[in-house]
Amino acid sequence: MRPGQPLGAAHKLAPEATFLTADPSAYRAAFEAALEALAAFTPALEGEADPAAPAFGRAILGIEGLDRLWGDEATLTARARAAVASLLPTEPRAGIGDTRFGAAVAAALATRDAPLVAILPGGAAEEAAFLAPLPIGLLPAPELEQRFALFGLRRMGELAALPRSAVVARFGSLGGELHDLARGLDGRPLRPRRPIERLRADAELNPPVESRDALRFVLHHLAGALCAQLAARGAGAAKAILELELERGAPLRIEQVLPEPVALPELVERLLVARLEATVLPAPATRLALELDGTAPQAGTQLGLFTPQSAGADRLAWQLAGLAIRFGPGRIWRVELRDPEAPLTEGRVAWTAAGEGTT
Repeated sequence: MRPGQPLGAAHKLAPEATFLTADPSAYRAAFEAALEALAAFTPALEGEADPAAPAFGRAILGIEGLDRLWGDEATLTARARAAVASLLPTEPRAGIGDTRFGAAVAAALATRDAPLVAILPGGAAEEAAFLAPLPIGLLPAPELEQRFALFGLRRMGELAALPRSAVVARFGSLGGELHDLARGLDGRPLRPRRPIERLRADAELNPPVESRDALRFVLHHLAGALCAQLAARGAGAAKAILELELERGAPLRIEQVLPEPVALPELVERLLVARLEATVLPAPATRLALELDGTAPQAGTQLGLFTPQSAGADRLAWQLAGLAIRFGPGRIWRVELRDPEAPLTEGRVAWTAAGEGTT
């Protein structure tokens, strides 16, 4: 049987089968619930909830940088499968690969007895070796499968062994794309269900923590995990928010605007630690949370405490942010030229507090 087959034809093929009336609304609701559960692991989640779509029932997760939060790839996958198991009518299967195509094929090969198939790390060469003995029908273009067969191409490795130019000449641009996939090359980006506006991670502190060094240790761990996720997407944090739940009293919130979008944990950590050291903790902390705004493209690579090795204006911005934290809010200001021809001085320039942030 195959999808879209008339009921009469399917019944002839399997007269002993029980056929159920389709319930697209229930299918959509079940998979949307599963996607919501998976979103707890990472916002880098792609999934199609429309039962009529070819990709329905498949979820793709970007798991780069998640090992600090959830464990290694196998552990993370096991946790993700457990999170959706009760929401789906069948046991979920999973695949791990360097590309979305490789991971999808690995998941298709998984079984009830072996629900996880992982391609060994090693880039395109390792993925191509994994795909080589598999049927060419696993490529996402069934309309070309028969044409491939006419040329004696039945395995992905046979297609990958041909010159790409020859494949394009015979099968067009689609043939070239399939040739890339068979060689372990898949440049299609992950398309999150929702725009990734922020990343958040938290840690329970038991017993409660009062030491600044202990808080910095936890902050270092969370900043590294979140920045790794940002870096994997070429994004940078434009703002960092540190929240502390206290043993007594209201939570403490430190919000720090960053001079430029970055995905370097040491810079985020040091700015927040400087703010934290200038803040009085009325009680020990029971939970620490870090949130990064990750919507902006990442700036160039930076080094140093408050002086990244980028353009002069960017270095000055980080220096001013450090000075503003050191000497207090409202002490360090930046002037920006607006309209040099304005008749009044206040119209020519604008003043902005450096390292603006709120506690």
